[in-house]
Amino acid sequence: MADMAAVFMDGGYLSKLLRNYFGEPRIDYAKFAAWCASGMTVFRVYYYDCLPHQSSYPSEEERERLSRAQRFFTALQRLDRFTVRQGRLAYRGVDDKGYPVYQQKQVDLQLGLDIASVVSRGVVRMIVLVSGDSDLIPAVQFAQQEAVLVRLVHGPERTYHQDLWDIADERYQITEDIIRQFIR
Repeated sequence: MADMAAVFMDGGYLSKLLRNYFGEPRIDYAKFAAWCASGMTVFRVYYYDCLPHQSSYPSEEERERLSRAQRFFTALQRLDRFTVRQGRLAYRGVDDKGYPVYQQKQVDLQLGLDIASVVSRGVVRMIVLVSGDSDLIPAVQFAQQEAVLVRLVHGPERTYHQDLWDIADERYQITEDIIRQFIR
């Protein structure tokens, strides 16, 4: 087995980091994935996200936001060795300001199943997880149990769950200098 790595990107997490910490830059995802897997050959990149909410009678803004997301997912899917997995949004009520709250569904489970599948096939020596979600800890533990290294790629402190950070074998922090390398 060559030194192969599979990169698993939580698109919601990465988008939020890019928006909240780095000014919402457009980045080259293929180059970013290669950096995430530094020192290894990228077997495949799995990207997980949901399309934005579309109401029954969508506004022009909702239609445009959906169209942009669809174009983005299509562009990612066309990159070499990229796979896009889509979850769905579930309405969860309103926040304290009266704005609707939506939650991603099926993303974490798809991500965990893909990790288990890739690890079980023995095709990679490392998984790279771009996420901050502690729901992924069982998948990380499974990979480690199968002698696969786990690299966590994360944002600044408080953007990831500490238990996930603690269990990872390696940790790469996404900084402004790192993101600058991948701006398109």
